[in-house]
Amino acid sequence: MSEENFESLLEESFEKGKNVRTGDVVEGTVISVTPTEIAVNINYKSDGIVTRKEYSNDETLDLTTVVKPGDPIDVKVVKLNDGDGQVVLSHKRIVAEKVSKVLEDAFNEQTVLKAKVTEVVKGGLVAVVDEVPVFIPASLASDSYTKNLNVFADQEVEFVMSEFNPKKRRYIGDCKSVLKERREKAKSEALVRIHEGDVVEGVVKNVTSFGAFVDIGGIDGLLHISEMSWGRIDYPQNVFKKGDTVKVIIKEIKGDKIALSAKFDENNPWLNAESRYPIGSVVKGTVARMTEFGAFVQLEEGVDALLHVSQISRKHIERPSDVLKVGEEIEARVVDLNVDEHKISLSIKELLPEEEGEENVEE
Repeated sequence: MSEENFESLLEESFEKGKNVRTGDVVEGTVISVTPTEIAVNINYKSDGIVTRKEYSNDETLDLTTVVKPGDPIDVKVVKLNDGDGQVVLSHKRIVAEKVSKVLEDAFNEQTVLKAKVTEVVKGGLVAVVDEVPVFIPASLASDSYTKNLNVFADQEVEFVMSEFNPKKRRYIGDCKSVLKERREKAKSEALVRIHEGDVVEGVVKNVTSFGAFVDIGGIDGLLHISEMSWGRIDYPQNVFKKGDTVKVIIKEIKGDKIALSAKFDENNPWLNAESRYPIGSVVKGTVARMTEFGAFVQLEEGVDALLHVSQISRKHIERPSDVLKVGEEIEARVVDLNVDEHKISLSIKELLPEEEGEENVEE
């Protein structure tokens, strides 16, 4: 290389060095890299340093896994002299500025963004879009109340930007609006698809004292306690739990209110009940529950019969509980049957000999 060419290159190098200012974005070349620092040649009189903190928000990132000597790298000049003669550089800030434009466009156009939740903090979640942290308040994290926000940790979430203020570094995300809009769309599509009488499979979303709410594909229906079984159910929680898959009938549709039933005709114990419990026949059953006016006797699952207090004995009985107890097996005669109304009346008294009645009269 001639002396003239060398001087020309040297002068060019110094000219480039002179043009480097704090805030400039320049393209450099990786000279060396350790797990925590990257040395970069930016054609300045001093080399620059990109620390791990200025490369990524990931405090555990090993920089040797992302760059190697000779790689080109875009950096922003943070400080021309760190006190040791080195230039302080940042790669993260360039990325953040580019992402800030993405967030601004997303805010203006209300487009849906997707990012991973990196932190669960007091009052909400932090999801990072490249190197920009977006805060999602707890009230906007879901379309339903979530007591423990830790369920979102390390999960990918979708959101729209509800606030974009780069001067204050306020980037606020809203998952709730996205979920609500999709739920409403799914509900509308489901209402077109389903009809009364359809048999569908659903997933139990919630169980209450009066029934279970079942997701039948984009819309929830109520499986009331009275429609869970042909038999009597006292506590739905004993039968269903969240996440269970159930087969149900769409019993009624009123607007977006869906009534469901798990009482299928083929399992109806009242079918042909007149042949199993004809009037005059003697049957066995178990006392299921009692009231002031009588006892209800279970003849089989789903078929209860009333044993009126006046039909328990030829003696005068004040309360059924005076002579009967729940769980006791009894034998009685069928004295009335109405299949349409699901009613059977029993009598123990009719099985008792007349002599007992005569003795009671003398008493």
